[in-house]
Amino acid sequence: MNQDQTINYIEIPVKDIAATKAFFGKVFGWQFEDYGPEYSCFTNAGIAGGFFLSDKSFDIASGSPLIVLYAKALEVCLTSVADAGAVITQEIFSFPGGRRFHFKDPNGNEFAVWSE
Repeated sequence: MNQDQTINYIEIPVKDIAATKAFFGKVFGWQFEDYGPEYSCFTNAGIAGGFFLSDKSFDIASGSPLIVLYAKALEVCLTSVADAGAVITQEIFSFPGGRRFHFKDPNGNEFAVWSE
């Protein structure tokens, strides 16, 4: 059910929809529904959203918001992310409340994964 005045959906620019679906499907178990060759919705990700074809990418150095995913087994997730072709941009580090790492997906978009 949609909740009033909450973040409901997120759209992410990607350079290669097929590679993006393969990456997030393999590493995080996301599922997809395509709406033509330039858009794919993702589900099973904690929030609904979609990937749209674009030549742009994002990272926090350029002022973009950071999309942070959660993993119970942080080290296992880091290995899976790297094995699936992402670039680890910050190794696991501690912060108040947990630990996390940053990576760039096959499109060059920066994400983080955290755990307690």
